[in-house]
Amino acid sequence: MAAAAAGADGGEGEELLLLSAVEAGNGGGVGGAPAAAGESWRLNFEGFRPPEVHQQERPPTGALHHCLGVLAQGPEDVVAEYYQQQVEMLEGFNEMDTLTDSGFLPGMSKEEREKVARSERLAIRLSNIANMVLFAAKVYASVRSGSLAIIASTLDSLLDLLSGFILWFTAFSMQTPNPYRYPIGKKRMQPLGILVFASVMATLGLQIILESMRSLVSDQDEFSLTSEQEKWVVDIMLSVTLVKLALVMYCRSFTNEIVKAYAQDHFFDVITNVIGLVAALLANYIEGWIDPVGAIILAIYTIRTWSMTVLENVHSLVGQSASPEYLQKLTYLCWNHHKAVRHIDTVRAYTFGSHYFVEVDIVLPSDMPLQEAHDIGEALQEKLERLPEIERAFVHLDYEFTHRPEHALSHEK
Repeated sequence: MAAAAAGADGGEGEELLLLSAVEAGNGGGVGGAPAAAGESWRLNFEGFRPPEVHQQERPPTGALHHCLGVLAQGPEDVVAEYYQQQVEMLEGFNEMDTLTDSGFLPGMSKEEREKVARSERLAIRLSNIANMVLFAAKVYASVRSGSLAIIASTLDSLLDLLSGFILWFTAFSMQTPNPYRYPIGKKRMQPLGILVFASVMATLGLQIILESMRSLVSDQDEFSLTSEQEKWVVDIMLSVTLVKLALVMYCRSFTNEIVKAYAQDHFFDVITNVIGLVAALLANYIEGWIDPVGAIILAIYTIRTWSMTVLENVHSLVGQSASPEYLQKLTYLCWNHHKAVRHIDTVRAYTFGSHYFVEVDIVLPSDMPLQEAHDIGEALQEKLERLPEIERAFVHLDYEFTHRPEHALSHEK
């Protein structure tokens, strides 16, 4: 039985677990619970539950673990992490079983979803309003102080303000589809907008670095602030930092990816505000060169942060493959879709903007009527497109799997 899809290879433990489930589903009796009457063809993982002692263990998540990675893990940590991966895989299979049996994924009621959506919109509006007000305050602080570090911190606030506008504009554009001009939708508008925006911001960051270096090598007067200027700068920057810190705590309470992105931007603002203020004060009390050095550090930090964002969005535009764990879930869903499925030839999932395109090749009996085969394929396509991560699914029907893979010529170019 060919239940493993191309590109959906998991670890050795996952392969053994999948094989045992196939045998159990076929009446092999390899530790799995027997399948329901009349559904012995389905994969069944009910009997494959890791011991409770392993389910309760979690791999460490402290700073030492993140810094040292595998070197900081002991044998017990590796075992706990392995069982945690197994539990997550089984939970994903349970979701696919629910989709197969009921036709939809479990979730919140319509009223609960609307309530959460209102809260998320409120968080986004508060973030945008705060970004506008705090940006104006930091512009004033930059003018009053003339500090390059404060100016660099203000540039980072401008990034947040403009990125919020881009997220809003692209979200609005994606919500107004035009099937005639854009037959496959506008899901790639958001990463494309972020790429254009990041290019402009990288140019501004380089300009800050050049101006700071020019200030370091020039013979200008020492940097200094009057007592009144210092009071204004400290009050404004501390107020901005406290507001941003409150927004970090508020936005982190949501699970929406956009709101979590706002929380990350607010956290970066806290860091840049603190570095900018400290650099300006040290330049005022110790040495004037600290101010342009602080500006260079902030500019490099900003460019690095946005460069990582650019790489993430480039991957989503070029069609990066989904993770093996996600491909396993899709393979499991395809096999349990209908008892007439003889083989699963290929399962592909690749990024298309913020969502996935999925290609599935399944093998049906060669003597099956066209109408029945069409209904099986169309039902699988609709089932795949109910998954929230999938934008569009394509199901190809075949009667054998020994031929050359579809689209093989495109991979040879």
